[in-house]
Amino acid sequence: MVVGSDISRYPNTPRPTCRGYLHKRTQSAILKGWRKRWFVLKHNGYLHYYKHKKDEGKCRPLEVTKLEGAEIGVDTSLGKPFVFKCIPQSGNRVFYFCATSNQEMKRWLEAMDKAVHP
Repeated sequence: MVVGSDISRYPNTPRPTCRGYLHKRTQSAILKGWRKRWFVLKHNGYLHYYKHKKDEGKCRPLEVTKLEGAEIGVDTSLGKPFVFKCIPQSGNRVFYFCATSNQEMKRWLEAMDKAVHP
């Protein structure tokens, strides 16, 4: 059983393909920098993110993004290690993510790649 999830209530629901903390670059007019967020990539190709791990299954996600057709890849332009970006097909937004290790970054890129090309 996964704590903080609706899996116990819906046992036939497929487990997310990838979940974990990533730092997301914030570029709003007020805040700039990196914020730690809990990300969940679902089997349907949608990436959900929450402020905290405990919010998954209890609160609405801060945002949900469809990854099908998105452009993803490693990004070295920010001068920070383990950064990758995602440019969804819909909208004109670029998401920058920072993982804690190269292995973690590869795990997310592989999972996202499967969502991009279902």
